[in-house]
Amino acid sequence: MTGKSGATADTILLVEDTLPLARVYREYLEAEGHPVEQVETGAAAVDAAGRPGIGVIVLDLKLPDTDGLDVLKQLRARHPDLPVIVVTAHGSISLAVEAMREGAADFLVKPFNAARLTVTVRNARERRLLASMVERYRRDLDRDRFHDFIGASAEMQTVYRTIEAVAPSRASVFLTGESGTGKELAADAIHKASPRRAGPFVAINCAAIPKDLLESEIFGHVKGAFSGATSDRVGAARQADGGTLFLDEVCEMPPELQPKLLRFIQTGLVQPVGGSKPEKVDVRFVSATNRDPLAEVQAGRFREDLYYRLHVVPVHLPPLREREDDAILIARTLLHRMSAEEGKQFRGFAPEVEAAIRSYDWPGNVRHLENVLRNIVVLNDGPLVTAAMLPDPLRSFHPAPARSGRPSTAATMTGGPETATAAATAEPGIRPLWMTEKEEILRALAATGNDVPKAAALLEISPSTVYRKIQLWKTEERG
Repeated sequence: MTGKSGATADTILLVEDTLPLARVYREYLEAEGHPVEQVETGAAAVDAAGRPGIGVIVLDLKLPDTDGLDVLKQLRARHPDLPVIVVTAHGSISLAVEAMREGAADFLVKPFNAARLTVTVRNARERRLLASMVERYRRDLDRDRFHDFIGASAEMQTVYRTIEAVAPSRASVFLTGESGTGKELAADAIHKASPRRAGPFVAINCAAIPKDLLESEIFGHVKGAFSGATSDRVGAARQADGGTLFLDEVCEMPPELQPKLLRFIQTGLVQPVGGSKPEKVDVRFVSATNRDPLAEVQAGRFREDLYYRLHVVPVHLPPLREREDDAILIARTLLHRMSAEEGKQFRGFAPEVEAAIRSYDWPGNVRHLENVLRNIVVLNDGPLVTAAMLPDPLRSFHPAPARSGRPSTAATMTGGPETATAAATAEPGIRPLWMTEKEEILRALAATGNDVPKAAALLEISPSTVYRKIQLWKTEERG
């Protein structure tokens, strides 16, 4: 006998071969609003457990075809997250205890009333829900990798969740952020997480192509369309058919080409330069710029209607200086990879180098960090990257001893005690900027009961900046 066909969310799988008892248990559960599917054998239970929608299994340990414990072991091996409540008779409590050791969520001793069954099932469902929520939050908040991104900061967790949310849709995505923050990585992640992942991902940089050739690069051309067009060319739009078209630095697009892009977005039709017949293509648009796109619209350099067609879901890529300790996480990963590529022996960074990497603002962001590390790996070798290997201006962030009675640049940046003495004697009444900054941050923290987000709001800075400064001060104190 089987119950309702087709499991729905939170369906209870009842494994009971005594039909009168099965009918009673079903009535108990259905009275509480639970859909029930009932099977009579262990083999049927193992098969039914893999169907979508099964939320809890109620398993009688005495079955006609096999031992209930064997069924439990199979269910736990195949579906470890699925709670199994075992049912046993009075004389087999020891069997129930053994079942709990094998991973059963709970047990029921026959006979039991409706309340005992429904409460046990409810508790098992709630524990499963709580476990899934904890796992989801752990996965979302603790990720230090996402596609080709490296970063565990709160800012990047927000980016990851936004990409996951928008990827399944057809909505156009507009990426903003400083140069080197990973906008093309984000576009590629959106594509890979989308239903279009099997299609092409085509990127075109609107700033890197001469404006008189950009139309041909995007829409293609036919042979003889202009001087030098010796053959037909399939443009990026048609190459991306069925996939994703990434328009990097889209605000650099010449004004005369913007209406053609707008028409393409509105109609899905592509007409090659010199061609007479438009072609239908299906692409998902992802755009990016390191400028303020709305400011470009207000300045008249970017069409407002095109802006609103592309700027459906905005995603901002934070600069590296606002990403807590991501800089050192990225640096470690890149160092290992580059050392392997270059045949070098680097295994890590000296403590003062890690402090410098954390404290530097990285105006060129991740690309800047990557270039610095490549320079170090190519020109040096050793088990650790030392301060002497750092190129300028990063080297000035290393806390080196002051010379000739004057503080080093690094000491000024990190706030070493020798700096305060030197600065105080250098010019009465003028205090180093690092001292003022540190005092203001500590004052804001004291005023808010050490609530970092509130303190950051008072200071009109990012909370990650406060966290980064605190971490830097702790590193200096330990050193």
